[in-house]
Amino acid sequence: MRNAITLIKDKAPAISHEEDRIYVPDREAMIAELAYYKAEQRGFESGHELDDWLDAEQEFNR
Repeated sequence: MRNAITLIKDKAPAISHEEDRIYVPDREAMIAELAYYKAEQRGFESGHELDDWLDAEQEFNR
């Protein structure tokens, strides 16, 4: 099974050699989606929203 970050990056538009950036709104949307999957995996237990976002952001930046 593929992990959530792989699925999210697969959805991202292809980046040409001349264009090596992801625009902030796209980046934030992808991080938000990854954070959602992290929350889903633990049953949406409240109180971990910031941790989910920070973990997703760190994973996305790898």
